[in-house]
Amino acid sequence: MSALFIPFRGIFKTSYISNKINTNVIVNFKDQHTMKKILIILILTPFSLFAQKSDFGNWFIYFGDKKINKHFNWHHEVQYRNFNFIGDTEQLLLRTGVGYNLSENNNNLHLGYAFIYSEPYVADTDEKSNFNEHRIYQQFITRQSFGRVSLQHRYRFEQRFFEDDFRLRLRYFLAANVAINRKQMEDKTFYLSIYNEIFINLEQTYFDRNRLYGGIGYRFSKLVRTEIGVMNQTTNSVSRNQLNLITFVNI
Repeated sequence: MSALFIPFRGIFKTSYISNKINTNVIVNFKDQHTMKKILIILILTPFSLFAQKSDFGNWFIYFGDKKINKHFNWHHEVQYRNFNFIGDTEQLLLRTGVGYNLSENNNNLHLGYAFIYSEPYVADTDEKSNFNEHRIYQQFITRQSFGRVSLQHRYRFEQRFFEDDFRLRLRYFLAANVAINRKQMEDKTFYLSIYNEIFINLEQTYFDRNRLYGGIGYRFSKLVRTEIGVMNQTTNSVSRNQLNLITFVNI
């Protein structure tokens, strides 16, 4: 694995005290244009990388939440997943549901439905099949904040309906956002985003898959933020990396 180091003149400052080297990285975010240029480069780079055929997939993701009142919210999302950057469909997922906050803006109980259209490749061929899945799910989300760090736990139980099959699955999702240029997550904040999610079947092979993600995001306002990152998905048979381009809208 190779690493890319990009020096930015005037952004980093090193101080030396009492014959001991103390390196303090001071990021000057007063000029937001610098970080925005970095984010633009990160977003545009994949278009050139994936212009050619690649085993590195891509997911375009939209998450929306509509606050109905202080207790209820409506969630909706669209995920368009590709085997390459775009054009070789892997899956289309549409999900919606209604949540109820047990406390102010937190501890959310949720009931929802998802439709999933999949186009997997037939093993050892270039041919593809397709099938639909209907999914009912229940979940609980709780959040905590500790200064720059925001944590989210999500527990989800899924009932999965296929044409000739029915399956049950549990999922546990743990995510952290770490503010970079501010002391907490607020408007005009760049942040690091990481998560891990494990999927457990309740029959047959218990381990279904695991997803590990790392990325960088920018919160424009309390209504809109966006992220770009890489997610590794591991199943019993394959491990594959996916670029994720994500938009969050709270209205």
